[in-house]
Amino acid sequence: MIGIPLGWAYSNFGEWALHKYVLHGLGRRRGSFWGFHWHEHHQASRRHDMLDDQYLRSLWTWSAQTKELLGLAVLALAHAPLLPVAPFFVGTVWASAVNYYRVHRRAHLDPKWAREHLPWHCDHHLGTDQNANWCVTHPFFDNVLGTRREYLGVQPVHAGERRSVASPAHP
Repeated sequence: MIGIPLGWAYSNFGEWALHKYVLHGLGRRRGSFWGFHWHEHHQASRRHDMLDDQYLRSLWTWSAQTKELLGLAVLALAHAPLLPVAPFFVGTVWASAVNYYRVHRRAHLDPKWAREHLPWHCDHHLGTDQNANWCVTHPFFDNVLGTRREYLGVQPVHAGERRSVASPAHP
């Protein structure tokens, strides 16, 4: 059963590292397989206040959504050899991959939901520094590694709170 929390932590760190080094590192180069992330997904999300209509396309088209799913499937399959010795770990990694896609897709089809449930991801796309807030499903490793940045004006205002400044809460 220790495989469940280990699989969750591993998956969250994987989100952080892959987003930072692959999607933003390799993805900045036009023509890279990973370029869809920076050149399509980030531009659409920023231009349309989190909305990315790529997620409305058919999965049978070669689009950013299809490439994201293909990457997740390859990662899931790469863990299959561990299934006989670490079934809870692998199951959690697979469940985390499914959850990542489900949550990421919903965040970019329902920006209001994203602001309420994934404010760190809204901060990633809409804040002044898109090279922060690497986690999507939960900001655990952003908090641990000091890459979580909260931006006023992006975060939802809660009852009784007053915000008037549109600068980062944490410089």
